[in-house]
Amino acid sequence: MSKYVKDLLSKDISNRLEGVTDCVLANVIGLDANSNGALRKRLREKDISLLVVKNSLARRATEGTALAPAFEGVGGTNAVLWGAEDFVSLVKEVEDLNQDEDFEEFETRGGVMDGEQLSPQRVAEISKWPSRAEQLSMLVGQILGPGSQLAAQLTGPGSALASQVKEKAGSED
Repeated sequence: MSKYVKDLLSKDISNRLEGVTDCVLANVIGLDANSNGALRKRLREKDISLLVVKNSLARRATEGTALAPAFEGVGGTNAVLWGAEDFVSLVKEVEDLNQDEDFEEFETRGGVMDGEQLSPQRVAEISKWPSRAEQLSMLVGQILGPGSQLAAQLTGPGSALASQVKEKAGSED
């Protein structure tokens, strides 16, 4: 491949990965056409992008970016996955694919988060973290918990008093 073609390809990869700061690397080599189509469809439904790249071209394209550590010490061809609602949601989906028997050849190879290279084991650990939506629901629950308890404490005696007044008013008839 000529230097000119390599430059064109690395610029294209760089443009596609522009603005991406976190990603996961996976091996998708060995998937047949039907499995590959099913994998890409499943990822599209979760708003996850997949790009299969040669590592040397990816290194050139990501040089000086937050994604550069992901390609250090990795050989062969890899699929770069990015997107989803947040990074934890992406990692959870990748780990689900890792466990799915329909995609036996799919294998997590690492990634990068906040400029730090991740091993496959670290990716598996991150998949157990709560996603953004789960964290927000926990936070809302913690915020609303004391308020609902206070409201119950304020309305409880009032409703008990109102029922007693109603009972007394009904017995005079």
